Amino acid sequence: MNKQRAWIFFWLLGLIWGSSFLLMRVGVVEMPPAQVTFTRVGIAALGMNLVLLLTRRRYPSDWRALLALAVIGVGNTALPFTLLAWGEQTVESGVTSVIQAITPMFALVIAHFAFADERMTPLKVTGVLLAFVGIIVLTSRDFQDGNLLGADLSGELAIVLASLCYAIFASYSRRTLQKYHIEPVVVSTVTMTAATVAAIAMMFVLPLFGERPPVSYAALSTDVLLSGLMLGFLNTFIAYLLFYYVIAHLGASRTTMVTYVVPVVAVTLGALVLGEVIDARMLLGSLLILAGIGVVNVRLSSLARRHAVVPVPQQAEG
Repeated sequence: MNKQRAWIFFWLLGLIWGSSFLLMRVGVVEMPPAQVTFTRVGIAALGMNLVLLLTRRRYPSDWRALLALAVIGVGNTALPFTLLAWGEQTVESGVTSVIQAITPMFALVIAHFAFADERMTPLKVTGVLLAFVGIIVLTSRDFQDGNLLGADLSGELAIVLASLCYAIFASYSRRTLQKYHIEPVVVSTVTMTAATVAAIAMMFVLPLFGERPPVSYAALSTDVLLSGLMLGFLNTFIAYLLFYYVIAHLGASRTTMVTYVVPVVAVTLGALVLGEVIDARMLLGSLLILAGIGVVNVRLSSLARRHAVVPVPQQAEG
């Protein structure tokens, strides 16, 4: 029964995280990217801290563990969430989800240098190359008359940078969780709280460098306000709880397969709700990226079975 429920939650998780890109796209219309991040992580942090209070769990007493989790909160949550939202000011939500799906490719390259048991192989290199060819195909949609210099690729670059953040801090979080053995729900609570503090700082620092200043929530339209509330409560707080439940009953390797579901959901919702175009380059680029992930998936699955560390949720999942 638990396994059946876990599979239901798996598909629900794919739907929820797939919708995150649509909600961010709606949110950045009126809110600056850092405020979109603050809204979602702030709500999620409140929920997570309430869970800790109700279950009588506490923050780690070791200041080194707290510092490590705070670093993960900034690098794995606050910074990439803001980069994704910033990118979605100019990039369609469906394209964002597909580009962001290259996170496992970056993770492979970084893990090659960070861990002795995760060296690159010809198969892995093939997968990475396929994924990056897919990125090139997707970004070619912004070329103007074939002129790369005329294309505004800043949004796509921000999304790629967000994926790189996820990959870097996936390796860092693995080392941290192996070292301190902290419960997943405590990890989520501390990292989300740290992300909230970082998002507040970015909200008021980034305008000094030309970014839009934060706006009053009372001035937001209903659609934008609801998108922020959903991002925080459903797509972050509830999704994290579902994520750990699915891992507990299906295992980490099967749970990471949600990576395939998220872009499909995001592209579909973007087309249906926002009228985003699905053209030949969108399809080809998406297929190449997913094929690259598929090529290395067997190897990734075997690694996930060997390492009993529960991963920190990432925005590849939305």
